[in-house]
Amino acid sequence: MSSPADNVTVEPASTRKFLVLLLGSIGVVYGDIGTSPLYAFREALRPFSHDGVTQAEIVGLISLMVWTLTIIVTFKYVLFLLRADNDGEGGTLSLLALLMKKTGRYMPVLFFAGLIGAALFIGDAMITPALSVMSAVEGLKLVTPALESYVLPISAIIMVLLFAVQSRGTAAVSNFFGPITALWFLAMAWGGLLHIGDDFTILQAFNPVNAIWFITHAGFVGLIVLGAVFLTVTGAEALYADLGHFGRKPIQVAWFTLVFPSLALNYLGQGAFVLAHPEAATDPFYLMYPDWALLPIVLLATAATIIASQAVITGAFSLARQAVHLGFLPRLLIAFTSETNTGQIYVPAVNTLLFVGVLVLIFTFGDSESLATAYGISVTGAMVVTTLMAFQFLRSVWGWSAIMAGVTLVPLLLLETVFLGANLLKVHDGGWVPILLAIAIMLIMWTWTRGSQLLREKTARNDIPLDAFIRSIEKDSEHAPVRVPGTAVFLTSVGDKAPAVLLHNIKHNHVLHEKNIILTVKTTEQPYVADANRVTITKLSERFARIEVYFGFMDEPNVSKALALCKKAGLKFEIMQTSFYLGRRTLVSKANSGLPGWQDKLYIALSGLGIDPSAYFSLPANRVVEIGEQVAI
Repeated sequence: MSSPADNVTVEPASTRKFLVLLLGSIGVVYGDIGTSPLYAFREALRPFSHDGVTQAEIVGLISLMVWTLTIIVTFKYVLFLLRADNDGEGGTLSLLALLMKKTGRYMPVLFFAGLIGAALFIGDAMITPALSVMSAVEGLKLVTPALESYVLPISAIIMVLLFAVQSRGTAAVSNFFGPITALWFLAMAWGGLLHIGDDFTILQAFNPVNAIWFITHAGFVGLIVLGAVFLTVTGAEALYADLGHFGRKPIQVAWFTLVFPSLALNYLGQGAFVLAHPEAATDPFYLMYPDWALLPIVLLATAATIIASQAVITGAFSLARQAVHLGFLPRLLIAFTSETNTGQIYVPAVNTLLFVGVLVLIFTFGDSESLATAYGISVTGAMVVTTLMAFQFLRSVWGWSAIMAGVTLVPLLLLETVFLGANLLKVHDGGWVPILLAIAIMLIMWTWTRGSQLLREKTARNDIPLDAFIRSIEKDSEHAPVRVPGTAVFLTSVGDKAPAVLLHNIKHNHVLHEKNIILTVKTTEQPYVADANRVTITKLSERFARIEVYFGFMDEPNVSKALALCKKAGLKFEIMQTSFYLGRRTLVSKANSGLPGWQDKLYIALSGLGIDPSAYFSLPANRVVEIGEQVAI
């Protein structure tokens, strides 16, 4: 599937579509990175501002921030990674699926890299809303100090409302995301332009030598500062993950025409403002605006942070859907909140997890300054993982040599590793939070993947080849089960074996339908599958046929709609006159299952989170027959 805007032409309709995608990308793709100026420069100043800051330090720091944006966001993500797409889709798991399709040589490494990247992204989706919203609401303290005690309650109320509306979908409000965020970027650019003239020395920040000077002269404090500097590029992973929603060109044009200039101007303005007014180092972003504009800016900042939070929440939903389809998580309930846009989904389990995590973070850390120390590790970790996977992408997909790929990516990897090391210094100050979150999420995904593999191996020992089963049924007419009219569909994950639910049906009910379909649903490593390639039919005998239904990892797995395509292929049956047989397994813990005891229990608990397969595959509820069995694992 190509990106939505990769084939832009000059016709008015195409131009209008491109502008809509462009504006939408500003709100969704850049919402997160657009809130970084609220706290990034303030936190970078904090480690060495207690004894005053020199002109060279301010210029060097701003230079470091501008060039970090240039190297990591512009070069790595906007110009390079947006081209590393899986049929138009981006993101860690999409890249993993593409590499799984192209190579099996380093599969364990790629698999764990994908798990780590996905886990870090989920952790980021918890911290971003808490930090961004608190940073914005704290501006109320500057409007009037009397509002300081209300910062936490207001932040919590905003989060409650934000997560409460997720089930209703974001279609109604998403149309406002782009314009509000675009206005926010213009407001940031205006604030920067107001103060660049305070000290034109700040323009020396465009010289990367000043950034290098800062790193080499700051000593140990410089490493701590680097961790805060990296806050300028938070949201870059979301930029890559949202590739499929907007396409490469709108995202690139938005970055170069509005987002990057606005961020650069704001950081330059903050730097010049602090050079002229050193006492403003405590909160340079808000203090550089005129008094009359302060309240509108606080309100606009709050709206921008809510939009940024919505963007990462939506990204977490999309990642969870990919993880379910790729077999990293159980079949979670996924609700589609739009009839026209399959990208707008709601995952209740993930929404609840994020909501609880965000509230815990808000009330545990208490303010954005404390929470900022916990931020950065998940972002830098995810970026390092993406760079490592990009190396294999260059080798496997673009056919580059190891030397060429290394020369291109090793400098970037070294830079990101330095940033990661700087952020790891904050582990004792709260940096353990994203690490703990990532480990927990990764253990969940690893447990589900490993447990499912062991369960498949265990049940495979009792499998009967489907061809042999059909021959025995048709040959032994004397002991054959009673033939009943109608069509029965038996769902199974292994299409060449007799489904356990079919065997149990014969064992307990002693009947076999006139027509029997062995149905296997498969998830491809492409994001979407065209209807023409959705279904394959194999006739096994007069009474048996095998159907394989293919869905991409971004598709809605609607089996009923897919089976309707069988009519075109000559296999005709009425869905509402067909019985769907599903096997329901009750897992029981058993010693020596192949998993440690705690992981065995975790896998069983996770299986309880999975929704009914009939709902997951959109089967007609009144045509489903479930036959249960206990399986020891």
